[in-house]
Amino acid sequence: MTLPPSTTELVNSLEQYSDVVSWINDLLDTSEDDEETDSPAPTELTELDERITQLLATLDIACEDTSSQLERTIDDVSRGVPRLTYDLHFMKDSAMTLQTSLGTVLQSAKDAVPDSTSAALEHLRHLDMIKGRMEATRDALREAESWSSLELEVTSLLGERSYAKAAERLSEASRSMVVFHNTPEYEPRRTLMVNLQNQLEASLSSALVAAINSQDVAVCRNYFSIFSQIQRESEFRNYYNASRRGSVVALWHDVSLADCESPFSTPSDPLTEFILKFYAAFLSLINLERVSIPAIFPDPALTLSAFISSTLSSLQPTFTQRLSSLSSHHGEAALLHLITLLRATEEFAGNVEKVFEKLSYATSPLVDGPTSPVGDFPPPTPTNPRSHTRRRSTRMSISWRPGAHLPSAAPGLSRPLALEGMDWDQELFQPFLDFQNEYGLLERRLLESSLHKIISNDDRVPDTDRARLLRERAVDVIAVAEESLARCTAFTHGYGSVGLVLALDNFLQSFIDVWTADVRMETRKTATQSQHPSSGDDLSDMDYSSQDWADFQLSLHLLSSARAVYERISTFEGKLRSSLMQTATRFRMARSDPSITIAPSRGESQLLEQSPLNSADLHTLLTSVEADTQSRESASRHTQIPIPPGSPEPILIEGRKAVFTFANSCQVALQGTILSPLRKHLASYASLASWNAPGDPKAKRTMTANDLQMPSFSLSPSDIVQRVAEGLLNLPRLFEVYADDDALAFSLHTLPHVDAEILKGLTEQTSEALPQPTHMRRPSLSVTKPTALDPEAVSSAWLSSLGHTLLEHLTTTILPSIPTLSPTGAAQLTSDLEYLSNIVRAINVEFLELDRWRELTALDDDEGRQKLSDTEDVDHVLRIVARLRRWER
Repeated sequence: MTLPPSTTELVNSLEQYSDVVSWINDLLDTSEDDEETDSPAPTELTELDERITQLLATLDIACEDTSSQLERTIDDVSRGVPRLTYDLHFMKDSAMTLQTSLGTVLQSAKDAVPDSTSAALEHLRHLDMIKGRMEATRDALREAESWSSLELEVTSLLGERSYAKAAERLSEASRSMVVFHNTPEYEPRRTLMVNLQNQLEASLSSALVAAINSQDVAVCRNYFSIFSQIQRESEFRNYYNASRRGSVVALWHDVSLADCESPFSTPSDPLTEFILKFYAAFLSLINLERVSIPAIFPDPALTLSAFISSTLSSLQPTFTQRLSSLSSHHGEAALLHLITLLRATEEFAGNVEKVFEKLSYATSPLVDGPTSPVGDFPPPTPTNPRSHTRRRSTRMSISWRPGAHLPSAAPGLSRPLALEGMDWDQELFQPFLDFQNEYGLLERRLLESSLHKIISNDDRVPDTDRARLLRERAVDVIAVAEESLARCTAFTHGYGSVGLVLALDNFLQSFIDVWTADVRMETRKTATQSQHPSSGDDLSDMDYSSQDWADFQLSLHLLSSARAVYERISTFEGKLRSSLMQTATRFRMARSDPSITIAPSRGESQLLEQSPLNSADLHTLLTSVEADTQSRESASRHTQIPIPPGSPEPILIEGRKAVFTFANSCQVALQGTILSPLRKHLASYASLASWNAPGDPKAKRTMTANDLQMPSFSLSPSDIVQRVAEGLLNLPRLFEVYADDDALAFSLHTLPHVDAEILKGLTEQTSEALPQPTHMRRPSLSVTKPTALDPEAVSSAWLSSLGHTLLEHLTTTILPSIPTLSPTGAAQLTSDLEYLSNIVRAINVEFLELDRWRELTALDDDEGRQKLSDTEDVDHVLRIVARLRRWER
């Protein structure tokens, strides 16, 4: 169409359209002459631009005209509103005057009519009432006469096989049933009506089944009209569905499947292979019904949907029972077979939707031709009364161009899924819903089975290769975990994300816990062996045995492998976060646009939406992931600093904790190896004979004339303490060799007794060392490598941890094992502790409990008893020292 000559006609033409985009496309289309041709020539861009410019100018003028008319209307209303009250009062007074006048006129008219005329009018009214009642009585007598011969007439018609006339006679009698409602004759007549309808149905049943099996469409349509007249449409549909679905139901029932039947049967194919054959046969039957049903039923889409639902519900054994048998047969691997079945079912549902789309084209009211495929049934009422047939432009419509909003489909082209009552796809996917609700449990069982297969032969690997084995197993474990992302999307379409995260978290935690248990077991064995010092090792200069060095290398390599595993888990968590982000995006788009479905089928989407999987935990998870991603992108755009991978809120919390626990076990094992020579020295420290040495160094000696005045010297530390001190001073040399090893810098916060101030300094160092990027990149695509820590700071943290660990062993295990302390022994112990305290300060170790022991052992007996009596809350160190010194409170 061309542009209208006036703005008024332009605005009026918009009233003929339900879609603005179609209106614009037709305005920009070719001239009137081009509309009459079937193949219009494509419009040049220059000409199209001129038409758009002309249309914009015309629309501007129309807007101005509309604005002017609106202003005039507002002015007229503003001038007329003040007079409205006066006009209402005037109308009220006029109405009251008219009411008074009418009353006067009515009374005058009554007074003017004589009494004889009133009596004649009353007599006429009485005669009219008698006439009406007599006519009603006549109709009732006719109905009674008709009912008296109804049974004889219908029986004779059935004997003559005049089924259509018998149905028409029963239909007329059924309409007259309302006459006998609330009367004693209603129930007998209703019983007679039902019996006659049953006789008619019984007479037609065999012929109907034969016509359905022979696919005689004309006879079936005639029988359907007969059943409709006697209100037996549902029985006709039951006959039709039962006859047509027989082959498919028999195919399902007669097969013996390898993974769904008892072991005594002779199975054939597994269910995953048989389901393809079953769906192919079922789809062929549906395609046949697509041709037959529109010629018989007035509602072909709903009828075909009911046919599919009835077929699925009549399967024996049911689909749910066979899925349960398959799950029991395959055990942990059942999820893989369920996913295969679900994919085949979704593909079948997609093919069925195409059949419904073809069916909608066949039953469209826009189909031209002398005959309609629905036979004599009236066409369905169009949803839009103003819709009209227009030529469809061959050019790409604006609404179908990339980025534009898709309009609603034209009449006759709408998808049949929009009709109410078509729940065939829900019947199809309902058997999978229980297993989809248990997806988290199924995924966990499958992952545990995979983990068992991965680690089943790990015990045969020698200890020297266990660090390498851990890295290799981590590759296998992460590969298995990555496969679960696709399984979650394929089986639950994102609704099982909560179960996926929990299953993956438990899977990674179980994998790491196995290695943690192995390390702790080896650590206990080493600690037991270290309690018995070997006489053949020279440990005075921290000389380790070959086994000690092997244990040291193994623990260090395991710690390095723990770092590699943690980085691999972090990388996988990024993929998991990306998958969850895609799920959150799909959910958000589905909420904003109802035409978008989460699952391929609308029925499956509705089932999942109403299932327990659509929980508050799921939306909390997706919202947190989406919010975290948006905040990271915003921070990256504003600060131009790449966000490190570990900064977002972790998803696999237990998996990360398990890695840190494993790292702590490796650190404990490594410390046990490093401190093993020193612990061997301290093993015999509690049993020294010097603790029971007689005498009191602080007592005043009685001098005689022959005694020489000898000066008093402080006691020297014992040989064991000197050896321990030398070992502590030699520790920095040990770390100089491994200063560049990244394994020591991993998980420093799990070091036993690590100093909080050192950790704080390392954290500040890491935050200040973030590199400045040379270009902008999305945080989800940029990979920031962990910042290397200062080797001196790492060595300082390890030395501090080692010192605290050794001193805790000394104060909690060795010192309380001393049987008793004489004054001389206490003085010796004080000297040892003071010397050891000075040594550990050299490696930046402050241990308050060691100072507490030194302070209490330095007291003499009187001071110790006084302190014990004055202290209300006695700590454990004072209690132990009091026991050793035999102070009585």
